Amino acid sequence: MQRIEKILKDLVAQAALQHWNINLEEEHIQVQKTRREFEGDFTVVVFPLLRYSKQNPEQTGKFLGSYLVGSSDLIEAFNVIKGFLNLVVAQQYWKDQLDGPLCSHDYGMILPGADAPTVMIEYSSPNTNKPLHLGHIRNNLLGHSVSSILKATGKHVEQVNLVNDRGIHICKSMLAWQKNGNGEDPVSSGMKGDHLVGKYYVRYDQIYKSQVQTLVEKGMPKKEAEAEAEVLKEAREMLRRWEAEDPEVRKLWETMNSWVYAGFELTYKRLGISFDKTYYESETYKLGKELVLKGLNKGVLYQKEDGSIWANLEEEGLDHKLLLRSDGTSVYMTQDVGTAHQRYEESVFDSHIYVVGNEQNYHFQVLTIVLKKLGYAWADKLYHLNYGMVELPEGKMKSREGTVVDADELMDEMEDTARQMSEELGKLEDFTEEEKSRIYRQVGMGALKYFILKVDPKKNMTFDPRESVDFNGNTGSFIQYTYARIRSVLRKGAEKHKGTSQEVLNEKEIALIRIMYDFPEILVEAARTLNPSLLANFLYELAKEFNQFYHDHSILSAETEGQISQRLLLIESAGNIIESGMELLGIEVPERM
Repeated sequence: MQRIEKILKDLVAQAALQHWNINLEEEHIQVQKTRREFEGDFTVVVFPLLRYSKQNPEQTGKFLGSYLVGSSDLIEAFNVIKGFLNLVVAQQYWKDQLDGPLCSHDYGMILPGADAPTVMIEYSSPNTNKPLHLGHIRNNLLGHSVSSILKATGKHVEQVNLVNDRGIHICKSMLAWQKNGNGEDPVSSGMKGDHLVGKYYVRYDQIYKSQVQTLVEKGMPKKEAEAEAEVLKEAREMLRRWEAEDPEVRKLWETMNSWVYAGFELTYKRLGISFDKTYYESETYKLGKELVLKGLNKGVLYQKEDGSIWANLEEEGLDHKLLLRSDGTSVYMTQDVGTAHQRYEESVFDSHIYVVGNEQNYHFQVLTIVLKKLGYAWADKLYHLNYGMVELPEGKMKSREGTVVDADELMDEMEDTARQMSEELGKLEDFTEEEKSRIYRQVGMGALKYFILKVDPKKNMTFDPRESVDFNGNTGSFIQYTYARIRSVLRKGAEKHKGTSQEVLNEKEIALIRIMYDFPEILVEAARTLNPSLLANFLYELAKEFNQFYHDHSILSAETEGQISQRLLLIESAGNIIESGMELLGIEVPERM
């Protein structure tokens, strides 16, 4: 069924051709939703058409309004406010929407065709020296949701993870365990493996700061002391030995990383996250080094006297970027060059999205430039989806100081908060313990995911666990409760017939249909802008509109069987869209709560 916006544009183009002898392209005709304070459903912006009509805005608007009403049964009235033509869509169009597209379970979804573009999305990208924390949660939820939205709008999507399993930071936790671990492992400690390794990353920082302080007290300048601390030199030597494939260092590295991977998998499963493929920096950094050395031989990179290799980015308005250290060890940029090359060779993607915080904007700008210097035109297909920091009401988090909010502990807290608030409200008194446990998980995780995804990715945000689990306001819990209310009404009305729309639609029914009608457009825009918050806030508006309708109008006790039938169809359609939309955000919706 053709959407009304397309119909209106065709009619305006038809009017322009018949009366002004002008072939108007569709992109030159502006149709938008009518603002709430004015009567109408859609508005044609008249100003761009004045050059053709040779009349003032009001005259042009009245002419077009009369033409549209006379040319189509879908437009039943119009009004002109300055340069804006507000159009009232006929009831029949909204009835046809309810009887047709809106009642489909896959409304708004597009299946990818054989020639659909392939999008690779990298997200999560954890380091194996610490557990996942609140910042990782935003990364994972954003990456997963963007992937789902792109799939729903007809793209082939490959979700990939890059595990940062090598480098100086990994060596720091390994070194601290060597010094203080006494053979401790996840079994003997009773800790998740990623938590155990993170403990020793914090321990390294404590040793380092202590050594720096000792050197400063002996009279060494602080900056020099920070470079000369013995434990830092030991970590650098361990990295060198790792790259030289020293058997002892490699064995310790494999052991501690295996602890971390087991811990990560548990966290991912709880978040509902999975990947099509996982890459490891330990497997791609060598390719990066090869490509850098080729660039040096071609003369697009240069070498300093100490043997380090650099890229000169002055022509691009940047500085000089280190690609290989003087001792031959690689840096993050080196391995990202190798990883990008390997992925393109394997996938030949149409675009590659890196979901990484905005503190890495410079890094990805440089990555694209370096790849272009190395001769890879596909570097223009890379895109950095940067997002803002997540803070708590008490401020920022710091991994090395052990002041981060652990992802596992936060999820525990969310479920506990959901339990406390549900008990306070007495919502689950008649449920079994198993049902309660499942709903606490669904509500807690739904609250966490929605609270994070409703915020524009570009913005910094403050996360408040208790505020997120609120059954009123713009929260996941409110939307979940709305869905459960819809399902409850549908169960009670199961024996009623859900037929076609034969009754006259009232204002609230049309308002609800009009919001649902926007779902495909919202998905397309969320995919175009890589912004799940558009979908999240749409679902909140839909839930609000349903609750207003539910408050004002009876469903199962409506005046006629036809009204009951029509309203059941209406709310079932709303429930389907809420369920589909929340699924794209990675959020479950309980049938009862």
